[in-house]
Amino acid sequence: MERTIAAVSTPPGAGGIAVIRISGSRAVEIGDTVFRGKDGLADAESHTVHYGFVVNSKGEKIDEVLVTVMRAPRTFTAEDTVEISTHGGIMSVQGVLDAVIKAGASAAEPGEFTKRAFLNGRIDLSQAEAVIDIINSKNELSRRSALSQLEGGLSREIRDVRQRLVSLAAGMQVIIDYPDEDLEDVTEQDIYDTASECAERIKKLLDTADSGKILRDGLRTAIAGKPNVGKSSLLNSLARADRAIVTDIAGTTRDVIEEYVNLNGVPIILTDTAGIRETDDTVEKIGVERSRRSIDEADLVIVMLDGSELLTDEDREVLRETRQKKRIIVINKTDLGRPKYTEAVRAKANGAPVLEVSAVTGQGLDALADEIKRMYHFGAVSAGSGAVITNMRHKKALILAEDALKRAAEAIRSGMPSDIASIDINESINALGEITGETVSEDIVNEIFHNFCVGK
Repeated sequence: MERTIAAVSTPPGAGGIAVIRISGSRAVEIGDTVFRGKDGLADAESHTVHYGFVVNSKGEKIDEVLVTVMRAPRTFTAEDTVEISTHGGIMSVQGVLDAVIKAGASAAEPGEFTKRAFLNGRIDLSQAEAVIDIINSKNELSRRSALSQLEGGLSREIRDVRQRLVSLAAGMQVIIDYPDEDLEDVTEQDIYDTASECAERIKKLLDTADSGKILRDGLRTAIAGKPNVGKSSLLNSLARADRAIVTDIAGTTRDVIEEYVNLNGVPIILTDTAGIRETDDTVEKIGVERSRRSIDEADLVIVMLDGSELLTDEDREVLRETRQKKRIIVINKTDLGRPKYTEAVRAKANGAPVLEVSAVTGQGLDALADEIKRMYHFGAVSAGSGAVITNMRHKKALILAEDALKRAAEAIRSGMPSDIASIDINESINALGEITGETVSEDIVNEIFHNFCVGK
């Protein structure tokens, strides 16, 4: 008999309530063993809540509780499940869990509840991975993207593409197995068209991967510019806190300051760098080198200019150093007057957005957030349209699938036998199956769920 598992499913530490979850064929039996209420749990209907006490093996009361009984298959794990809501004190929680374990439950492993949901067909593997993404989401966009994946948005797209390829492969196999028969259900043109179409659909998913990675991990953004253009003021304004020292003295910032910022729903790891200039000051020189490293490692660079004065050689040097980076050029200090060189900078920006802002008053910062959303296609996520790839494992599998389909289409175009293309079609099918879990190895499944917290 498969073991029945139990764990605390709420965060550790003291709190108002805590939940101990029990799942498995003996869940109701074990819950009934430790519960004392008006009625027992053995005959309780599914999805009902019962008031009473949890007792230990000696019959001593441990805590006052509410117990929820949920019977298979209408549960998260698709197994019988009992959840005990107890007071959130450390001793109460541990006492209830100990009583449940002594009554016959086994301590759950990390992610074992979600793993059972996957193994029992309640969710597929990509949906299971979305559970941990929801738990770890740091902003509204990442939460919304993870919820869409949990609801099956990505799975439906993957399954639809995979099913088309499975049907194609089946038709191709008939022709390969019976070459002398007059079977023309699947033509070479059908193979080429289907492989090309599916490759294009996969490419559209892959095009979201950069945005998806940023949703999950944050957009690493460096603020670059010469000294005293307002970089630290911008960091403070976006972070809504005095994280960086601001003075009128050029070169105040001598090291890299990093801050996580939720900018209108966009997760940003914002880096305030030392002003880039030639200097004989040893400490400032180290800061400038660190600034250049931060710029090299950044996903996005906000190049900051001082709109209250004319462009300098130092400004032009920063613009040159960042010309190969994805960047937004921000002309600051518009509260001191309208900059006179905006159009000139825009003409030489190679398509990079040029915005006028005031880090002091906040003017233009909403436009900055909107520009970042546009550059990284976060608008589609905000609208909830389409699947977004946030997982590196999914990205690698999609790359394998797309490459295999391109090879299949090229094989047909080059006049090679269809059985050569069949190998690549099946490789793509297997790669897509790794995302949903239909062709994934046990080792990969175990590794995925090992990264979950206990109780989920």
